[in-house]
Amino acid sequence: MRAQTIEVKQANGRVLCCTIFRPGGRKLLSKGHILSEEDVRLLETEGLQTIWVTELDEGEISEDDAVLHVGARIGCGALEVRAAAGGRANLLATEDCCVLVDDELLRQINCAASIVIATTSNFTFARAGDRVATVKSAPFAVSHQQLDAVVSILNERGPILQARPVREPVVAVLYSDHCSGDRARLLFEPIMRQRLEKYGLAPRYSLATTENEDSVTKALGHLARANPTVILIASTTAPAGPDDIVGRAMVNLGAHLERFLAPVEPGNLLLLGYKDEIPILSAPGCFRSAKANVVDLILPPMLARYRVSGWEIACLGHGGLLI
Repeated sequence: MRAQTIEVKQANGRVLCCTIFRPGGRKLLSKGHILSEEDVRLLETEGLQTIWVTELDEGEISEDDAVLHVGARIGCGALEVRAAAGGRANLLATEDCCVLVDDELLRQINCAASIVIATTSNFTFARAGDRVATVKSAPFAVSHQQLDAVVSILNERGPILQARPVREPVVAVLYSDHCSGDRARLLFEPIMRQRLEKYGLAPRYSLATTENEDSVTKALGHLARANPTVILIASTTAPAGPDDIVGRAMVNLGAHLERFLAPVEPGNLLLLGYKDEIPILSAPGCFRSAKANVVDLILPPMLARYRVSGWEIACLGHGGLLI
């Protein structure tokens, strides 16, 4: 890349090295803009005689082309790529979705070349139209060699992020208390509805039961037969482990217990199981308050029908201190 000062009338097709402002401070043309014949006439009208521009050397690609090239390869799912000012490309959600991010691959790409990528956090819920990632280039140009290195990594490892659509999820809720299920419903239902409203949802099915092993097993069976996207258990009791009542009821139902304990505060006493493909999530205390807790971190991927693993819950510790 070669920067030089030239006469304005020779600037057609060149890349602008610095932003140009009108005398009143209003931006006229942005740095990195490729000048057209119309731009040349505009600059001459504004009284400019010389201008600072750059030319691409052999083996280089413009910043705009480079970021669009990478942007088209870093994601999959409900996404579209749009060019933005300043050597950027934005990835936008095309429908409500959960964003899944391979942060190890993201770090590898960001160490590799003259292109950097910023994304939302893993498991973020995004509305249609939200920006979920931005690709930024070094100013003006990127060498084909560096661009090829990034593309090679992506071809080998796959996309960095996936926008997994959230399409008409069905939420089932079980309220339980050692004395009366209706007491648990009274305590938790307003907060449960408030939490789900953030995703444009309301519970489709709900039951309330006394918290003993037989009753909880039977209630979970009724809810599972409705084939919901997720079952949430709002209990007034805090388990000492997966061998307590709720965990035993999951096992009686034939569920696989995926994880007990989450490195998240609030929400340490999470218990996650799967009945076939249906996640069953117990998070005692998390439905007493609308403040952020572990449910807010892992509910979006479940609504997108993504199977959250115990390892992924273990990885929530970095940033898991929410209050």
